[in-house]
Amino acid sequence: MRKRAITTDIVLIDIIDFSRLQMDEQLEIISYLSLTYKKMILKMLKASGIPMDKMLQGMIPTGDGFYCILHPSLRGFGPLLGLSFIHFSDFIAKEYPYFKGIRVAVHTGKVHHFEDILGNENFIGDGLNECARYVEIKNLVVSTVIISDSAYESLQAFLTLHKDFHQLLEECEFRHSSLHTFQDKHNITHSGYLIWMRKGGIIPPPKPSWNAAPKKH
Repeated sequence: MRKRAITTDIVLIDIIDFSRLQMDEQLEIISYLSLTYKKMILKMLKASGIPMDKMLQGMIPTGDGFYCILHPSLRGFGPLLGLSFIHFSDFIAKEYPYFKGIRVAVHTGKVHHFEDILGNENFIGDGLNECARYVEIKNLVVSTVIISDSAYESLQAFLTLHKDFHQLLEECEFRHSSLHTFQDKHNITHSGYLIWMRKGGIIPPPKPSWNAAPKKH
């Protein structure tokens, strides 16, 4: 029986010039990144009161980074997770002078999950491939996140639903560029926006309705 694809936010972290590092430097930086990003995500989960599987459905390593597959209920939160990764990478750069930072792309697209040869859950789909096209943009500013037009629409829907996040982004001086259009290596046209915050920070996902504080009467 064919499983139905899910539509969700896909966040791609690409470590700049990772393949050019010495092997011991690669091991050192990926170990530190894994440890610090895990701490960041656990801190976000604690603040929101949700389990890991209600935030991230999977993480897929790539040659130079990894994909985060968000839970479909958090569609629109992907760009904010990307900005949190960007903020945290500034601290990592202070620890390792050879770490040049990360590129972050976010796309709302379709993925299929399947069981791989080791029995672990994994993901495939056009959404992953499309997300990868956005980190290929030349001269992508390190302190920004590139999001597809579909991810931008998901973000707007998310902010309409969660008014408190709209206010939070105003306080953080959230900004976005005009629409960028570019062609990838296959001459396929893509459109998206650069986003950034002048006052960076780690933004936890919203608390679910079943974990929201009761209203005072």
